[in-house]
Amino acid sequence: MSGRVGDLSPQQQETLARFRENLQDVLPTLPKTDDCFLLRWLRARNFDLKKTEDMLRKHVEFRKQQDLDHILTWKPSEVIQLYDSGGLCGYDYEGCPVWFDIIGTLDPKGLLLSASKQELIRKRVKVCELLLHECELQSQKLGRKIERMLMVFDMEGLSLRHLWKPAVEVYQQFFAILEANYPETVKNLIVIRAPKLFPVAFNLVKSFMGEATQKKIVILGDNWKQELLKFMNPDQLPVEFGGTMTDPDGNPKCLTKINYGGDVPKSYYQRNQERLQYEHTVAVGRGSSQQVENEILFPGCVLRWQFASDGGDIGFGIFLKTRMGERQKAGEMTEVLSSQRYNAHMVPEDGSLTCLKAGVYVLRFDNTYSLLHTKKVSYTVEVLFPDKDCEEKLQGLKRTRPSLGQ
Repeated sequence: MSGRVGDLSPQQQETLARFRENLQDVLPTLPKTDDCFLLRWLRARNFDLKKTEDMLRKHVEFRKQQDLDHILTWKPSEVIQLYDSGGLCGYDYEGCPVWFDIIGTLDPKGLLLSASKQELIRKRVKVCELLLHECELQSQKLGRKIERMLMVFDMEGLSLRHLWKPAVEVYQQFFAILEANYPETVKNLIVIRAPKLFPVAFNLVKSFMGEATQKKIVILGDNWKQELLKFMNPDQLPVEFGGTMTDPDGNPKCLTKINYGGDVPKSYYQRNQERLQYEHTVAVGRGSSQQVENEILFPGCVLRWQFASDGGDIGFGIFLKTRMGERQKAGEMTEVLSSQRYNAHMVPEDGSLTCLKAGVYVLRFDNTYSLLHTKKVSYTVEVLFPDKDCEEKLQGLKRTRPSLGQ
């Protein structure tokens, strides 16, 4: 049995009744308490009564913390309204609302220097509530229950700047919130225009998605415009994405429905840096350098770093070893990222590098130019791996005409 209204086994029907009885103390605080609503939570935990009750009670607390009863009237700050991309645009063949998330034109660092991480996450929570509200309106309009939505992630322009750790954490928390508080509401997560970097980005958020959500991911290939039409009518899809919908003025991007983001002007910045926690601290003596080695086992991995110095500026560069098992001087290695001096005592530095070759990469903190002062450097270095299944999927899409499904 599917576990939906009208398709319940006797055992599922009994579990639903017990679930409702156990929640009498909190049901009045929820906006919806019909069987469709309760069954969404039960399906998410395979009708395990205790796990489902724990999940819904945590959601009740989440509703209080986020003031969800009033979130649709809440307005985020101007910078988020103008530069946080995405929008509700059209409906699929079954009448489910479709949300477009535009990744490439998003300026994650600009947004996080202009607004708090909590506000950006709350904006995404508002999107979830907006989509649920739209499902309710569609249910009334069509005379049948609409419970789920589609999300289209346009990955064109995804780059290393989107892998900045504080930005990734926003999406990690968003997917964790989606799993914990909006079960059984996502019909499909459709990925279009995914670049080579996408498997690395996906691997960073994958663990925050449940297995059921991961199975709903559909990655489309080069003919994604034709493939999208398998999900929705042309008149429900902007011309920009292969349909016939335009704005009233004929704009093919439907700017009245979808915000495409863009670089955040520095006039919105509230601070010059994001506070970071570092994993290591090392003293780099006067006239000396410090090397940090990271072994990259296969091409396509990404090195990501953050560092700050104390006592003055510090030189930084990345090199690839030419001989294994011994320390090499900078001049004996292959320079990958040219060494230069950074005022990291004033503004912390961060960056990332796609490793085109396997080998040992050396991050070198250089204080050889300073004959008087020792510098203290605090740093974090991570190796980000691509998701291999996702990588193989993308490679397969390049070789053959793509098909729906993972």
